[in-house]
Amino acid sequence: MGDIRRRGAVVLGLTGLVAPLTLALGAGPAQAASCTTTAGPYQKQVEKFLGRPVDGKQSTTDCKAIRAFQTKHGITPNIGYAGPVTWGVMDLMNKQKAVGNKPNKAGKCPTNKGRIACVNLTLQISWIQDGSKLVYGPVPVRTGRNGYETRTGLKKIYWRNIDHVSTIYNVPMPYSQFFDGGQAFHSVGVSMWNPPGSHGCVNMTTTTAKKYWSLLKNGDDVFVYGRKPGT
Repeated sequence: MGDIRRRGAVVLGLTGLVAPLTLALGAGPAQAASCTTTAGPYQKQVEKFLGRPVDGKQSTTDCKAIRAFQTKHGITPNIGYAGPVTWGVMDLMNKQKAVGNKPNKAGKCPTNKGRIACVNLTLQISWIQDGSKLVYGPVPVRTGRNGYETRTGLKKIYWRNIDHVSTIYNVPMPYSQFFDGGQAFHSVGVSMWNPPGSHGCVNMTTTTAKKYWSLLKNGDDVFVYGRKPGT
């Protein structure tokens, strides 16, 4: 993010730039809070997801399990309440898991471009394919939040910087691969399900970002489609 210099020239169009969310938004780690005794509107769904007895009633053990999940993924307030944000993350995880090894089953990502990185905003997943052959993934990613959406369409990787640092947010963006006016693939140190999302970039785990770095190069195609929940 920030000023992207290429051969001494500043690349323009740096709208929608992203930084690791907790740093960019000042969210910080989930704060300690008391465990609620109130059952949430998604109590049964959350209990089922966590492998808890499904009775729709909030127990001390239920609350501790829910709060641990919230803390792990940066969901605030982390008080163990089975609300819409917590269930939304769990529901997305279920949908991502259901994709299996056929992320392009619907044929939305082009198969006539050779090697291409695909990003499904609706399911918050990405993968690399070569024609119709799956090369890597699918993996969960974290895209632009409301107001900073990752832009859709067919793009190309135009600049790569393994040690990029944002001059806007002064935060590292390792393994950056830029594909659209400052929006890039890069690694972050937060959960891929940490709401509400990035400032436009496609966030990845370090493992995924390293793999994308090794598999992609300048000029490779990127196709982004769908719509992130909540945008």
